[in-house]
Amino acid sequence: MITLVTGGARSGKSRYAQDQALASCEQPVYVATARIWDEDFAARIRRHQAERGPSWTNYEEALHVSRLPLAGRTVVIDCVTLWLTNFFTLHDYDIDKALASLQAEIDALREQPGHFLIVTNEIGMGLHAETAVGRKFTDLQGWANQYIARIADTVILMVSGIPVVIKKRD
Repeated sequence: MITLVTGGARSGKSRYAQDQALASCEQPVYVATARIWDEDFAARIRRHQAERGPSWTNYEEALHVSRLPLAGRTVVIDCVTLWLTNFFTLHDYDIDKALASLQAEIDALREQPGHFLIVTNEIGMGLHAETAVGRKFTDLQGWANQYIARIADTVILMVSGIPVVIKKRD
């Protein structure tokens, strides 16, 4: 089962996904898709892990999330934006290759039993990118979000900390 949790920056997406995971099981999994590029970011990750506490199993995986031992678990994947950035740079800013890589990972997760709460930033609700690479990434993020939303069982839009159900399969 896939739940997509989308919304703007600081809309409460991650907190909502984590609360849902904790409510559904005793030992949820948190997958951070960020690459650690400096000590400040590493400290931020350590702080977030400490805030989640010992109930969580934590993984840091920038690309191949589907290869982690996640089957049968309740998993928060946070977030698609960073995950896409990793594929985008890996594939030398090729939108088609980056999107195909993400879709392959999402499809591999769909084949596994479990509940995957996938957090993403909603695109197009803010500033227009000033650079060509930024505009390409906006397109990539929009297409990725549409793909995940289309296959997801549930889609939640977070608005100022309030979850709004956009899609729910029975």
